[in-house]
Amino acid sequence: MTEHFIQRIDKPVLALVGPTAIGKTALSLELSQQFNCEIISVDSMQVYRYMDIGTAKAGKEEQQLVPHHLIDIVDPDEDYNAARFVKDCLAAIELIHAHDSIPLLTGGTGLYFQALKQGLFQIPAADPQIRHALKQRLQEEGSSSLHQELLVYDPQSAKRIHENDSSRIIRALEVFLSTDVPMSDHLKQQIADGNDVKFSNFISIGLTCDRDLLYQRINLRTAQLFELGLESEVMGLLDRGFGPELKTMQSIGYRHMIHYIHGDWTLDQCSENLARDTRRYAKRQFTWFNNDNSINWFDKTDSDQILSYIEQELEKFFL
Repeated sequence: MTEHFIQRIDKPVLALVGPTAIGKTALSLELSQQFNCEIISVDSMQVYRYMDIGTAKAGKEEQQLVPHHLIDIVDPDEDYNAARFVKDCLAAIELIHAHDSIPLLTGGTGLYFQALKQGLFQIPAADPQIRHALKQRLQEEGSSSLHQELLVYDPQSAKRIHENDSSRIIRALEVFLSTDVPMSDHLKQQIADGNDVKFSNFISIGLTCDRDLLYQRINLRTAQLFELGLESEVMGLLDRGFGPELKTMQSIGYRHMIHYIHGDWTLDQCSENLARDTRRYAKRQFTWFNNDNSINWFDKTDSDQILSYIEQELEKFFL
């Protein structure tokens, strides 16, 4: 039997989470200046090169002001997942602590935070036959029908996954049909078994605000994406050979612009659909993070309270 080692990280680690467009980037820079932090991006899209505008990466000046990690580390046609993120993130945390700085994890990809803190549950590799059959059914019946089936087999996963999120619906069904065990049960077992990494001083801050205000900010950001040159960015990606079938090119913003470039939508339709889908994504982010009881929530305007809270938490470590 292999001996199980648990890595303990006792030095402080800060985390700033929240939905897209709420203002995490600006606050992360302020926190970094105040507490001598280096930023680790926890964003499943900002890892990709050439995808700057659509992913709302920190600008070059901001990246020069504060060291940033896990940005621009893979090409858009490379596979990057939660397991790889955990490995890269732990290496970045170790490096930042060696600099006598504090890691500040900033982003909105809830799965990556969960994988880091709780571990990755072991699920089977994709079964080509089952996946092919499910994709055929998706074309014939639509994602809503498959989501209803998932609600029967794995109600917890169905509640977490949006009925239009066909890729995750297919994966969850695939896991159940391959193992007769719901994906949610795999996750529970992994949490029960524990994780290879334990954080002693993990300080989580969540940003929130009035929902209507957030949606206004999302609408404004959508307009800014077009002004900043999202169309040129997507055209550049296509010119580099990164086709529309790639998972990265099917993400929010990029798939919308591809529909416009191909003439499927007018510019107004592209903008309206992008804003709508971003609002839906923000709602799912809130749902995900609200399930994490370790997060301390603050209104986005309460920067003084956030600074005070972090100071108190860090004093406990440095005393």
